[in-house]
Amino acid sequence: MPEHNADLVILGGGSGGYACALRAAELGMSVVLVERDKLGGTCLHYGCIPTKALLHAAEVADNAREGDRIGVKSSLAGIDMAGVNSYKDGVIAKLYKGLQGLVKSRKITLVEGTGRFEGPRTVVVGDDRYVGKNVVLATGSYSRTLPGLDIGGRIITSSEAIHLDEVPDRIVILGGGVIGVEFASVFRSFGSEVTIVEALPRLVPNEDEFASKLLERAFRRRKITFKTGVRFTGATQTEDTVTVSLESGEEIDADLLLVAVGRGPNTADAGFEEAGVAMERGFVLADERLRTNLPNVFALGDIVPGLQLAHRGFAQGIFLAEDIAGLNPPPIDEAGIPRVTYCEPEVASVGLTEAQAKDKYGEIQTLTYDLAGNGKSQILQTQGAIKLIKAGATGTPGPVVGIHMVGARVGELIGEAQLVYNWDAQAEDVAALVHAHPTQNEAFGEAHLALAGKPLHSHS
Repeated sequence: MPEHNADLVILGGGSGGYACALRAAELGMSVVLVERDKLGGTCLHYGCIPTKALLHAAEVADNAREGDRIGVKSSLAGIDMAGVNSYKDGVIAKLYKGLQGLVKSRKITLVEGTGRFEGPRTVVVGDDRYVGKNVVLATGSYSRTLPGLDIGGRIITSSEAIHLDEVPDRIVILGGGVIGVEFASVFRSFGSEVTIVEALPRLVPNEDEFASKLLERAFRRRKITFKTGVRFTGATQTEDTVTVSLESGEEIDADLLLVAVGRGPNTADAGFEEAGVAMERGFVLADERLRTNLPNVFALGDIVPGLQLAHRGFAQGIFLAEDIAGLNPPPIDEAGIPRVTYCEPEVASVGLTEAQAKDKYGEIQTLTYDLAGNGKSQILQTQGAIKLIKAGATGTPGPVVGIHMVGARVGELIGEAQLVYNWDAQAEDVAALVHAHPTQNEAFGEAHLALAGKPLHSHS
């Protein structure tokens, strides 16, 4: 077998892998990047980018349908899925081309093919062996399903949902987490009857309970049906329909069943276990510096337990490149990674939930600021709120340790929110900053004013 040596061999070219490759090349390392599908991985081709393009199309559809409310004579003639897909694919193609150019310009060796890790620091692709002074495992994740629920026909995952050629009349979505509620939002805006089935007691169960309540209220207004705290027991399909059975005995007929029960680590058949990498339930175990139990072998992204977010992998990739180069960057605080769910209304958060903050600090103070008092939110006709959680009892100084927001476009406010959390800011620090009027960002400032004990528009 021909052997190729490099400073760094990366298995997986998704958000984490390519970010690691680009930063390592910038720091003077020779880099081999192995990818079995397309550079950019799930996020660019099957995940974040295509779903957000669909969500933008959904927003345009809603705007057209609701123009009369603000005196604009517009109506929705229908959804042309071929046109939607062409727009979405155009966005992906442009980003993909840019990324390919970037990798080429940094003189990174891109190897297209399925790589298998063979210890101690070797990745085998076909007949070639790539040996790195350091190896990064970054193989990402896949759409999980439930035991006995086979994907095919009218039972699909998000990977198929982004390529539909027509809008289903009725769709059942199994899973009320981020992926489930985003697709529920898209299909409802496109005109489908949507039912979400979630085994846990609330939608977006990883978010603060406040966010779940507001999202559920908004979904009821949008006539999105959801059944929480109920288990799925099976699905049968005919040529024309799929029938979903629930533990309660209820059966729901639909055109499609979208399985959105989370993502599993892509580690089967990659050689990790055989090479002696410490694993648990398919995930690779790594410490806070992303080191596995094998010397000079690291892991990042969705295969490492934690938030499965593209920007987490991206940040970890940069961290690892700098760490391997000897720059000794500080480890990433998982709670400081912003989280956004791009349904309508959006849900955005950073830091701790109220329950987590109570566990960690004992005494806390919370403040909820309703967007009803915010000019821009009224202009956008959105309902929602911002909830702040401060460490320490009322009247005592303490940093803001959790920020949770629900409303149209609140994902755009997460930038300032993550600075507040990650820089241990107190409400007084943020209250002293001037926020532009009229913006939703101003509501963020007002919430901190209220928490600092000087509310202007707030009645809480």
